[in-house]
Amino acid sequence: MSVKVEETKQFPIVDRRRNPAMPPEQREAGEVAVFQELGKALTSSLQLDQVLNTIMEKIDEFLRPDNWSLLLLDEAKRELYFELAVGKASQALKDVRIKVGQGIAGWVAQHGEAVVVPDVSKDTRFFAKVDEKTKMETRSIVAVPVRFRDTCLGVIELINCMEGFQDRDLKLLEALADFAAIALENARHMKRIHDLTITDDCTNLFNARHMASILETEIYRSRRYNYEFSLLFLDLDHFKQVNDTHGHLVGSRLLSEIGDALKEGCRLIDFAFRYGGDEFVLLLPQTSKENALNVARRLHKMVRDTVWLEKEGLHIKITASIGVAAYPHDSKTKEGVMHLADEAMYLVKNTNRDSVAAANIGVLKDLDAKEAGVQPLAAGEAPTETMNRRAGES
Repeated sequence: MSVKVEETKQFPIVDRRRNPAMPPEQREAGEVAVFQELGKALTSSLQLDQVLNTIMEKIDEFLRPDNWSLLLLDEAKRELYFELAVGKASQALKDVRIKVGQGIAGWVAQHGEAVVVPDVSKDTRFFAKVDEKTKMETRSIVAVPVRFRDTCLGVIELINCMEGFQDRDLKLLEALADFAAIALENARHMKRIHDLTITDDCTNLFNARHMASILETEIYRSRRYNYEFSLLFLDLDHFKQVNDTHGHLVGSRLLSEIGDALKEGCRLIDFAFRYGGDEFVLLLPQTSKENALNVARRLHKMVRDTVWLEKEGLHIKITASIGVAAYPHDSKTKEGVMHLADEAMYLVKNTNRDSVAAANIGVLKDLDAKEAGVQPLAAGEAPTETMNRRAGES
């Protein structure tokens, strides 16, 4: 889990040098003030950027490196990325990533130990490609791990600050890194709490509460920019038989596996929700009704053709009933689009199940055809009265 901070003000691009002649009493008093300020920031605010801004200012004030950066660990990719970079050419570091174990920062992340390198030309760990990217000359590096308990969250790295650098400077930097670690862990903890309020425990999809919020936002965005969006309601057919035959734990694992498959079948801009029970909802921004029907056909086929929980030796087969409605084609309100998509899904369930229906169209035919088009109901059949109504419209 990575934590991003808001963009912070960059320091002026000037040639900075610390003053090694600062009287010890003044230096000691300044360090105490730093710790008091950071402690106050940690206890009075859960805003990560406030704490990191304070750390950034104090590193510049006391240690005066040419450049310094906070690199955070992308746990999934095992790479460090620059979350904050201050000094000359800092913007060039925005997209740079360093593998754990690569370069001095990567070594620190891997071993969890601080490193002081007075002359990088004599250290085989030095990763020169960063200098090639920034067009800077690195002469010395000080790097300390940002650790919370036994976990490395990242690295603070100072470039060219060896003039007058003392052991107490390293201890100060390590203390600042500890404060950064507490701030990062607090932010991650708050994110986990937030995720619990919007995420379904069983499937890790968004829950119905969050769906209401996202849908309101999408209505506003689509109205403002004249976009379309579509909503898919998907209900698993005869899911109760799975629970009755295999038990509720297997049923929950099946819901989880289907939820993963639905999420993988979405674009990055799409949203997948568990609406409740065995019902799922997909929100497809900037998607016409015709394109949404193609998505519905594909997902319907995926659910029906997949052998579920195969790795557990259960080989479960199941089908789905899917309903589709679109904004603004079918309704211009949140309640209207939800109602029509839900009603289209129940139209399928109340007929033969295992199919797709669309608001104001009815149940689609020939779903197995390779290039099936949208087919109206057969002659003599008619959608229900409410299927014809465009909810929320005059």
